[in-house]
Amino acid sequence: MSLRKRDVEQWMSHRCLPVELRRRIRQAERYTWAASRGVNEEKLLEDLPEDIQRDIRRHLFKFVKEVRIFAVLDDTVLDSIRERLRHKTYIKGSIVLHQGGLINKMVYIIRGTMKSTGEDGNEALLYKGIACGEELLTWCLEHSSASKDARNMRVPGHRQISNRVVQCQTNVEAFILRATDLEEVTAVFARFFRSPRVHGAISP
Repeated sequence: MSLRKRDVEQWMSHRCLPVELRRRIRQAERYTWAASRGVNEEKLLEDLPEDIQRDIRRHLFKFVKEVRIFAVLDDTVLDSIRERLRHKTYIKGSIVLHQGGLINKMVYIIRGTMKSTGEDGNEALLYKGIACGEELLTWCLEHSSASKDARNMRVPGHRQISNRVVQCQTNVEAFILRATDLEEVTAVFARFFRSPRVHGAISP
């Protein structure tokens, strides 16, 4: 931690970052270290045999099946999704989604709370076990289902524009699935996503 802290301090000084921004960076660094205990899990997994990687991810990412649409997918597809999940931390006050901005990731909260505020001012509390940005998944699945050649699918589209603001109410630990990774999965496994089960999960 001390070496990392020194490197970050030197970098901030070199870039002449303003005082308030430095404070936020230090806060984010402290929380990230506390959440991971200083262990780079992604690097650790990369060095292990593939079958062990798969079993570890299945254990760590059991929550994937709690997402409505993911729940109907086969393990082969879910394993591909798990491979692309990335650990992410946010500090209190961080903006996760901007109103009118692109939804470029799906966020699954495992610790902490966020507040979602819609265009009409309605608010909803997001907490452990809730996925934020699920409309991105729906968009990708709908376009994969509609396209005979899912490789031609493009991001972004009009359904990926956020109509709400999502802000962290506390420090938040989460796993994210980026739009490009989700698009890749729906392209590779297009046949699975055209199944009636998936169509039923997409429909409200």
